[in-house]
Amino acid sequence: MPTLLLLLLQETPASPAPTSPLGGPFIPLIVIGVLFFFLMIMPERKRQKQRQKMLEALKKGDRVMTNGGMYGTVVSVTSELVVLQVADNVRLRFTRAAVQNVIEPEKEPALEEKKAEPSKA
Repeated sequence: MPTLLLLLLQETPASPAPTSPLGGPFIPLIVIGVLFFFLMIMPERKRQKQRQKMLEALKKGDRVMTNGGMYGTVVSVTSELVVLQVADNVRLRFTRAAVQNVIEPEKEPALEEKKAEPSKA
C-alpha cells in the first residue's frame, strides 16, 4: 500500500498543452479584423456605390446641392462636368464629384422672401 501511495504522490511529467493550428494569440486578432470589416468597411462601400449611382443618374432638370452648399438646377451634364443654373442668367460649371446630393422637391428648403411692408402715407 505505501508503494501505491508513493507512486500517486510522485509528480508525473506534464504533457504539452494542445495547440490550435491557427495559434492561440491570433484568434482574437482575426475576430477583431472580421468585426472591423463588417462594421466599418462594408457600410462605407455601400455609401460609395449609392453615391456613384446618384452621380451617374444626374439629368437635366434635377435640383442638386453641391459640396459647398450651393443649390442649383442641372442645365447640362457631360461625363465630367455639370452645369448648374443657380439664379436667373447665372450658370456655373462643377465637376460631377462636386454634387453632394439630389434634392427631392418635397425636401427642398423653403426660400424666405421678404414681404413688402405697406407704406404709410
